[in-house]
Amino acid sequence: MNTLGYLTVAAMLVTAVILVVGMVGFYRGGEFNERYGNIMMRARVISQGVTVVLLVLFLLSQA
Repeated sequence: MNTLGYLTVAAMLVTAVILVVGMVGFYRGGEFNERYGNIMMRARVISQGVTVVLLVLFLLSQA
């Protein structure tokens, strides 16, 4: 696996962590959710987009 593959895996993990932290924040509610809930979901969408781009580039580089 090349550097692009490792970056893709790292981006997947970052997306998963952001998603879990955001979901736990929504579940627990309170000040964290009020302050960071929307920011966490926006960060997830951005990181998910980066992950998809990296994944496509990785798959194209393997062909």
